[in-house]
Amino acid sequence: MSGYVDQSPPCAKLDAKARRKALDQRRMAYRRAIESYAEQRRLQALLADYPELIAASYPASRQALEPRSARPGR
Repeated sequence: MSGYVDQSPPCAKLDAKARRKALDQRRMAYRRAIESYAEQRRLQALLADYPELIAASYPASRQALEPRSARPGR
């Protein structure tokens, strides 16, 4: 079970506008996280339909992620 953690200071004396703004920021961060997760799941589902694409692109993606060695200076 995920719980809501209030990250605001315990005795913060904020006016209503500041409280609303802070609440909106937390709400939007939560919404972005949900949308990101949903997009990631959608893309994984699309790729799962074409396993040959994953296998074919694996060497190229692995090469792109490996650090390249710098040429020695002359």
